[in-house]
Amino acid sequence: MIQVIKHVDNQIDMISMKNDLLEVVVSNYGCTIMKVLMKDKDGHIDDVVLGYDDFSQYSTLDAYLGALVGRVANRIKLGKFTLNNHEYTLAINNGPNAIHGGIKGFSYQVFDYEIKDDETIIFHYLSQDGEEGYPGNLDFYAIYTLKGDTLKIQYKATTDQDTLINITNHSYFNLSGKKENIYQHLLTVKANQYACVDKDGLTTGVFNNVKDTPFDFNQPAYIGERVDMDDEQLHIGKGFDHPFILNAKENQVILEHPATSRRLTVSTSLPIAQIYTANYLDGRLGKYGQHYYEKDAVCIETENLPDAIHLEDNPSTILKKGETYDEYTSYKFEVI
Repeated sequence: MIQVIKHVDNQIDMISMKNDLLEVVVSNYGCTIMKVLMKDKDGHIDDVVLGYDDFSQYSTLDAYLGALVGRVANRIKLGKFTLNNHEYTLAINNGPNAIHGGIKGFSYQVFDYEIKDDETIIFHYLSQDGEEGYPGNLDFYAIYTLKGDTLKIQYKATTDQDTLINITNHSYFNLSGKKENIYQHLLTVKANQYACVDKDGLTTGVFNNVKDTPFDFNQPAYIGERVDMDDEQLHIGKGFDHPFILNAKENQVILEHPATSRRLTVSTSLPIAQIYTANYLDGRLGKYGQHYYEKDAVCIETENLPDAIHLEDNPSTILKKGETYDEYTSYKFEVI
């Protein structure tokens, strides 16, 4: 069942997607996932994503809690790129670099939407040529479908000029219901390599093997046993904030909380998962009167390689006129 549960104003709605197993509350503001309510092994229901009670904080604070991120997720070096022999300049909004689509990227836009078949919401946004410095009119859809214990998000876009696109969802997961931090969460990431970052979080073009490092999550490991280890890349990132290069075609990332028996399985068509252990949460006030501190959640940001326009010979983030961007990520929430 899908229903509008609150009109925030005459453009922005909060919408509940609910069935017997799960309730997901989203908004057409930034296609934001505001709540994910699920049971634990004892039948207790908790909200397993971070967010805000005060809706205005989604537009004024910087952590992208639950937001869809675009046109281009993650960082672009020095806020500049060249496409078809033309240099484009973006807003510098993260150290010396551009991040997450700009000052008013997709996370801060109001999407049109329609409800279909009582299990799907089709969000739509037309990003105008030149918006946040990017070329082309980008016609973008985000399709959210809740079936059983799985929320699937499909991203589709076309453009009338060659442009860049790299979409992700920036939900902060804590399967304890934020009863504790994420140290007692087990993480599995099917990846043999990860991308190194510099002190500003920008991918450097260096890829390290995960074997014999804290980054090897091919077998489940507690985040708390890894995140504070003596490793140069962990010191630089203040924890995990790195793209993992996925080596499986589905079910690539699994997050588990043994105390509640909750499990989240992430499956995606995208090649990268940026694992981010909320290293820059600053104690801000979130939902239910809780304050959010570093390591209080983990983000699993599925995407193409950050700064691909500078690092790849054939950048995966280029969408050409006449082509269709079509990717998906699904989130399966279950009690095991």
